[in-house]
Amino acid sequence: MSTARVFREAREVLDDAGLRGGFLVRDLDSGEELGLEPDAVFPAASLIKVPLAVAVLSLGERGELDLAAPVTVPPDPVAAPGPPGLMRFRHPATIAVEDLLYLSVALSDSVAADKLFALTPPAVVADELRRLGVDGIAVRHRTLDLMDTPAEHLPAGHAHLAHELAIGAGTAGQGHPVPQLDVSRANAASARAFTDLLSAIWRPSKISDFAASRVRELMSFNVHRQRLAPDLASDASRWSSKTGTLLTMRHEMGVVEHADGSAYAIVALTESRVPAVVQPAAEAAMGRVARLFRDLLRSS
Repeated sequence: MSTARVFREAREVLDDAGLRGGFLVRDLDSGEELGLEPDAVFPAASLIKVPLAVAVLSLGERGELDLAAPVTVPPDPVAAPGPPGLMRFRHPATIAVEDLLYLSVALSDSVAADKLFALTPPAVVADELRRLGVDGIAVRHRTLDLMDTPAEHLPAGHAHLAHELAIGAGTAGQGHPVPQLDVSRANAASARAFTDLLSAIWRPSKISDFAASRVRELMSFNVHRQRLAPDLASDASRWSSKTGTLLTMRHEMGVVEHADGSAYAIVALTESRVPAVVQPAAEAAMGRVARLFRDLLRSS
């Protein structure tokens, strides 16, 4: 398939699913890449948990943070239980720092992530990324701040109204009255910035072998497999990733490693104009576009 045809089909697939997106696929060995709006900045949602993990492990390796230290997590008396994870625990739990990393990355547990942010605040994570030469990722706040959106203040069955607000209230400059969707206030990054981070994790960089190998392992355990995995994972390939979801935002970043030794970093950041919580067509479209770009790169 020609490059022009791939880009045309990618745009059509996204448009049919009601999405705009920033995509980038990079061959980790040659550096060759294909992208669609790769420099567009999006709210990062839970993708921010990957740079958090890099920072925590780097600090731990230098002895500035004890990865084996126990952290007590009290039950959270929230009115509406959140997704699976520590938020649903009914009793206090004591968990080691490194095990909080597993919950944060593999299960996308935001309570676990915020316990880590208490030890390594957003400013510390941002400083660590700069020290490691990773640019373009704005780390501004903890993850549970993401959960205080209009959707959490609506009666059950009315979440679509929050999506309608999110869709209609943005500005041309990506400002937004919902702070989690305003790229000047939210944790935010482009597909290129996250691809650079994946490249630094999977190939030699200023990130230590210890931190990089542990993050790769944690991402391989990701339990959320509904987006890009159906198009990329197989018996002859390994897909290690992190997803992120926030109102109209659906993201995934990861690396597919093939049995022939080739490896591709893939980042898909999307925003939906469809006011619905469950959007299987959007998930499928993301995987289709990612595979189109990966297949074209692999065949070149």
